[in-house]
Amino acid sequence: MDNSLNGRKALVTGGASGIGAACSRALAARGAKVVVADVDASGAAALADELGGTAWTVDLLDTDALAALSLDCDILVNNAGIQKVAPIEEFDPSEFRRIVALMLEAPFLLIRAALPHMYANGFGRIINISSVHGLRASAYKSAYVSAKHGLEGLSKVTALEGGERGVTSNCINPGYVRTPLVEKQIADQARLHGIPESEVLAKVMLTESAVKRLVEPEEVASLAAWLSSDDAGMVTGASYTMDGGWSAR
Repeated sequence: MDNSLNGRKALVTGGASGIGAACSRALAARGAKVVVADVDASGAAALADELGGTAWTVDLLDTDALAALSLDCDILVNNAGIQKVAPIEEFDPSEFRRIVALMLEAPFLLIRAALPHMYANGFGRIINISSVHGLRASAYKSAYVSAKHGLEGLSKVTALEGGERGVTSNCINPGYVRTPLVEKQIADQARLHGIPESEVLAKVMLTESAVKRLVEPEEVASLAAWLSSDDAGMVTGASYTMDGGWSAR
């Protein structure tokens, strides 16, 4: 049994479902005490009960509240995200700001809140669930691509500042993952590309990938768990693609 994270406290945002739930389970399985943070109170509570952790019902769009936080976690997984698919000229500016606030400003504020504890203990692991869209662009995703590109930069700056104090910061960059977030995009993508929903996976989502399937949440979580361990102490400022070869093109 892998007890590599015994004694560590982990905080996972968007932790009640999808990649976040898989990360919560993977970290708990290795001995970490997990705080499942999510706007979905019942989902967070149910998973926290399953894992013997704690639930934190939080609206990460309340950035004023996040600015006053102090966190005592050893591992921070910035995972919470949303998506909006639309051409730039039709993209609602308020929706653009909402996506950037949730997926870039909130991770900054959580990192800011966690670093003092990590620095004091000489250990910290910050794992930012980015995307292949942090490295590549796709049409109709101006806010998401902008937020993920910004997250890549934030992660690298955190790595440079934290390196001498035992804190690492890395991104995981999956392609399309089998999650509710991806499933919700299928209708929008079908409309924008003028194709049936049944053709979206083959003709839109997986066209650039050499491996023609969705990424499983547990695959992302396995990498997050390793990056959280002592074995990954020299891994920082990196972006780990898990995109079936998309970014190799």
